[in-house]
Amino acid sequence: MNVTKYSASGNDFVIFHTFRKEDRSELAKNLCDRQEGVGADGLIVLVPHEIYDFEWQFYNADGSVAAMCGNGSRAVAHYAYINNLADKNMKFLTGAGVISCTVDGDIVETELTKPKLIKDYFTEEGYEWILIDTGVPHLVALVEDITKFDKELARKMRQKYNANVNFAKFEDGVLKVRTYERGVEDETLACGTGMCASFLSARNKKFIDSYSKVYPTSNEELEVSFNDDTLFFKGKVKKTFDAIVKV
Repeated sequence: MNVTKYSASGNDFVIFHTFRKEDRSELAKNLCDRQEGVGADGLIVLVPHEIYDFEWQFYNADGSVAAMCGNGSRAVAHYAYINNLADKNMKFLTGAGVISCTVDGDIVETELTKPKLIKDYFTEEGYEWILIDTGVPHLVALVEDITKFDKELARKMRQKYNANVNFAKFEDGVLKVRTYERGVEDETLACGTGMCASFLSARNKKFIDSYSKVYPTSNEELEVSFNDDTLFFKGKVKKTFDAIVKV
């Protein structure tokens, strides 16, 4: 089968399109395996849709299904555009709802579904947290030192709340974010919905108004803005290669 590899701010994905919608959990685990497969944080499969440009099936590296992925949405939009599956302004269906994207060269902007507050600020394990759904649930803690990342604590909080876990810091006019992701079960180089959830937490604390540059662990620059209760997330994507794989 033919697949394409993409990187979006350090989040990497295997992508292909097909006419059949089926369970591809095992395929996701095989393709995302970094030793014996292509290697990726997730698998994205595009299938036809009667109303929208397409529908996606998104799988984490462990084969679990995710409703939404911010960086994945930017990668798949670029893939759809260059493969003539959609115009530069597109809408597609995800498990979280309909997502709109705009492609401009290697820059892609995603309009996310409206965020939902799951649990307001609370204190646990020495940190103040907020739990926000920006397509998938995210715990966010604003910290003093972003260089310190307690992976064991992140894993514990991820298991307890079944959410991604983010540590964020606003300094020197930019937001820096580190994320432990469900399905990958480790820190990833970037998480789009996590950066957006962190942006909202910093905004609630009056550090940010309606716009900020954001830097994940990959240190790539992204932009997040908030207008009319809607989050917009923009940054570069990179097609890394096409391949034929045996399955």
